[in-house]
Amino acid sequence: MDTPEQTQERAPDWERKTLEKLAFAALKEQRARRRWGVFFKLATLCYLVIVLAAVMEWTPKRNAGTNEPHTAVVDLSGVIEAQGDASAEKINAALQSAFEDKNTAGIILRINSPGGSPVQSGMIYDEIRRLKKLHPKIALHAVVEDICASGGYFVAAAADKIYVNESSIVGSIGVLMNGFGFTGTMEKLGIERRLLTAGENKGIMDPFSPVNERHKAYLKTLLNEVHQQFITAVRTGRGDRLKETPEVFSGLFWSGATSVSMGLADDFGSVQSVARDVIKAEKLVDYSLRENFAERFAKRLGADAASGFGQGLEERLGRQMR
Repeated sequence: MDTPEQTQERAPDWERKTLEKLAFAALKEQRARRRWGVFFKLATLCYLVIVLAAVMEWTPKRNAGTNEPHTAVVDLSGVIEAQGDASAEKINAALQSAFEDKNTAGIILRINSPGGSPVQSGMIYDEIRRLKKLHPKIALHAVVEDICASGGYFVAAAADKIYVNESSIVGSIGVLMNGFGFTGTMEKLGIERRLLTAGENKGIMDPFSPVNERHKAYLKTLLNEVHQQFITAVRTGRGDRLKETPEVFSGLFWSGATSVSMGLADDFGSVQSVARDVIKAEKLVDYSLRENFAERFAKRLGADAASGFGQGLEERLGRQMR
């Protein structure tokens, strides 16, 4: 057993170690508090930046000084689809803003699109015709850059006039549905397709089953119906200017120079020349709606989350199978 003298000698050492532990714990807690404080401040700052960017970017991109006559420009660029920049929702909203501005002298729909959804194209076509009836004094002209094909031309047909470059690609008035067939490959690999449906036509054009001629004929009828709607829209929009030949509605496409001679387009011009020489208002104001930072961030976050979930599920299943 320790003597009283030894116990007294160890007491200060014990007290010193206890005080050191308490001091280090307090310091550790203080550092943790500081780190969390910095984290929450940065998180708040990021949130405010995203909100500010969303407010600033969702509004139409307009040049400064719109209190004077100007030419409104709306971009239709890329594939026409519901979730893209060339969706009917975004294009129609931009067109509405352009028509409703009291200082708009005329509108240019700048097109650079290979086409896309016939539904989205038809919605834009119908909205252009509706807005033109509401604002008969404001002309809307389509200006084609590189390409105006298929659904892109569907939309352009609603314009008062279509201007192209001599080397633009114009036309492709047709409808398609494509896919692949793997039946031969499956036979070679000894794979049997087991398709169960409720409804005799539910598996129509299944790529792993042989072609059903009745289904094929049905889809051809459907495509012809949509094609006829496209043809009617072009005839209505172009009127007597269109020089019809058997090839016009065949799905072929032509250079800008040839499209003018065929009546698919009216003349040659660019955004600047049409604004200056046709609309007579050189000042350009961009009304296009573009995907804002918040939307891009949300999409990216959603894609990363889906990817992470898929990877985690894959790993879990892999572990269970091992």
